[in-house]
Order: sequence, then structure tokens, then C-alpha cells
Amino acid sequence: MIPINIEFQSEHDLYVSYMPFLNEGGLFIRTAEPYDLGSEVELNVLLPDSLGPSIIKGEICWVTPTGAQNGTPAGIGVSFIDDPDKMRHQIEQAIARQLSSPEPTLTM
Repeated sequence: MIPINIEFQSEHDLYVSYMPFLNEGGLFIRTAEPYDLGSEVELNVLLPDSLGPSIIKGEICWVTPTGAQNGTPAGIGVSFIDDPDKMRHQIEQAIARQLSSPEPTLTM
């Protein structure tokens, strides 16, 4: 399992990275590192104003390569598989006001 550390500095950063359209939730992670679809990862996620990180097991379900046509930054989408700390719920509470925003995100 590939470990990935990610820290969100603000609720806005979290909003543009969150992938609510996935069944269990997920995050887009900016990276130029090459990853394969279907690879399992272990996310070490620190949310804004959080006292400590949470660990989520996930699967890479999306890859945006460097130089994507629409200017989207390179990165990977990770679908949550095992979310023992209920990060999806914590994320949705943190960005509740922004979930219906028309502002584009890094995913869709």
C-alpha cells in the first residue's frame, strides 16, 4: 500500500479537492508522481483546524497527467475504501456552505 500525506490549509483547498460524487467520498491530490489506476493507497489526511491526521485507505480512480488540456493540475483522485474516522462526514461538515457552490473544483 502506497502512503500519501496530505494537509489542507483551508476549507477552500478542501472544497476544491473533495469528490462527493464517489459512493464513499474521495479526494483529488495534486501530484506529478506517476500512479496507476486501481492502486491502493493509505492517505494520511490533516484537515484545517484538526488536532491530528486521520488515515484513510483508498484506491486510485482518476489520474490527471501533467499538461492536461483544460489546465487542471496534475494529480490523482482517490476513492475512499476504509474510512474508520468518518472523514467523509468531517469533510462535508467542514465545507457544508460550499457544497452547492457553482465554483469549479479540481475534479468536475
